[in-house]
Amino acid sequence: MEHLLNEFKEQCLEKEFCKKLARVLNRSSGRAGKPAVNWNEVRSWFQKNLQNGLSKESSCNEAKETPVVTEANARNKKIGNPKMAEGEKNEDLSMLEFEAKSLKDGAWYDVDTFLSHRFLSSGDIEVHVRYVGFGAEEDEWINIRDSVRVRSVALEHSECRKVKVGDLVVCFQERQDQARYYDAHVIEVQRRWHDVRGCRCLFLIRYDHDNSEEKVRLRRLCCRPDILAKSE
Repeated sequence: MEHLLNEFKEQCLEKEFCKKLARVLNRSSGRAGKPAVNWNEVRSWFQKNLQNGLSKESSCNEAKETPVVTEANARNKKIGNPKMAEGEKNEDLSMLEFEAKSLKDGAWYDVDTFLSHRFLSSGDIEVHVRYVGFGAEEDEWINIRDSVRVRSVALEHSECRKVKVGDLVVCFQERQDQARYYDAHVIEVQRRWHDVRGCRCLFLIRYDHDNSEEKVRLRRLCCRPDILAKSE
């Protein structure tokens, strides 16, 4: 949590930020059998520590670039509990993983490292990111509000019914000259019996960036973390 506070500062107090973090915390393996973390508890933690620690930092130093911990390369989220009970091991919450939308092609890429950040005159924050599997020559400055989010995840075959018409997904678009992950919305779902190969359902999706439509199988889709919280 300290790494997130140091990197995002006041943005950690925003409702949507805290809700997303609470959802990921509640899905972590370390919280099995424990009470769910409420987003208000997350924001209270940030408020307390922002006042106690970062409030001492002068405004002239806020624009300085600060390194952060490298993110893990795997897509599965494994993070700790922000409210540790006494005697409980303090897990490293820097394992929270993110993806960023590239300015070059509008596709989503897994973030390997947040290298630094800067404050714009508009009040927005940009982060300097390095993508998983790419070198320094592909680093980009990305607007954190519009183009950085918690990493999308793949669904198990048995979870295909959690994908509903209207859902936002990330689909692997395969073209002759490129293959990229793009935002898309589910237009239609054709439920089919599963076999030894797994899910055989077909999902008609429409890509947000070019409005093209395509029928794909579950293996081509990655879902936003909130889909995993849906009940069957």
